[in-house]
Amino acid sequence: MPKDDNPPPYEDAVTQPKHANLPEVPQQTGPLPPPPSYTPGPAYGGPHVSWGQTGAYPPPGVWMGPGFGPSGTIPTLSAGVPSSSSGEMDDFLSNQFESTSVRHAFIRKVYLILAAQLVLTFSVVAVFTFVEPVKMFVINYPGIYYASLVIYFAVYCILVCCKEPRRRFPWNLVLLGVFTVALSYLAGSIASYYETKAVFIAMIITAIVCVAVTIFCFQTKVDFTSCGGLLSISAILLTIIGIVTAVVLTFQYIPWLHMVYAAIGAIVYTLFLVYNTQLLIGNRELAISPEEYIYGALSLYIDVVNIFLFILQVSGAATD
Repeated sequence: MPKDDNPPPYEDAVTQPKHANLPEVPQQTGPLPPPPSYTPGPAYGGPHVSWGQTGAYPPPGVWMGPGFGPSGTIPTLSAGVPSSSSGEMDDFLSNQFESTSVRHAFIRKVYLILAAQLVLTFSVVAVFTFVEPVKMFVINYPGIYYASLVIYFAVYCILVCCKEPRRRFPWNLVLLGVFTVALSYLAGSIASYYETKAVFIAMIITAIVCVAVTIFCFQTKVDFTSCGGLLSISAILLTIIGIVTAVVLTFQYIPWLHMVYAAIGAIVYTLFLVYNTQLLIGNRELAISPEEYIYGALSLYIDVVNIFLFILQVSGAATD
């Protein structure tokens, strides 16, 4: 190779560049210009760079400033979507738990338990009504009736106050069975004091009312779960009217007062049936958890039996 093609020494190349016709690169002697400003963009709602300003790189140390990760990474912009907090994640998981399939399985379980309870109750009522020896036995020994009343209130308080069992053995189902037997005997003993015609009419009216209320609750968009306070007041008033009626009837029998009290009681418990059915369905202001199937069946069962007993009083007074 010719000698001129050899590269010059480093000192000569720095002091006397070989290609002197190249433009001279200006040396930066002062500090770097400030970084471009970030302002909210009008179109997308996010930040954009004012490219009209000079300088394209942020000064040293900006990676550790606010808005950047501790490891020096640039955060990803979410285009205006707020980040989810732990509370929002809990709400999302709760909504997933309250899905439609879980709610439908819960409703089926509650109504299966309720159907078994009502079959047992009205079977006992039929025996106490149509079998004459059983009817006369209950009338002659009223102590059994009061014993069933005590068992009814005791087991009801236990079932309402206790939570669902976490053991393998379902103690709540056993208590629910004892409660069903006690209330069935209570309803049968009350029905034994009335004529067969009045009991039969009360059964038919109760069945029609319960089916109509259930269809109404599944179809309506009106939220009755927000009326819990009003129902509590009506229950207190019903108790007061019952005490006054019992005191008045002790001294003088007034048929219309007894029928008015029974009619008011039937209306109040029909409203309670609407309230508890909507708690069971869900998608309202208040709802029962899918784990509380014992409480759901218990509340509906008590409403149905009380509707039957109040209608029985009305039909019995009317047939007399």
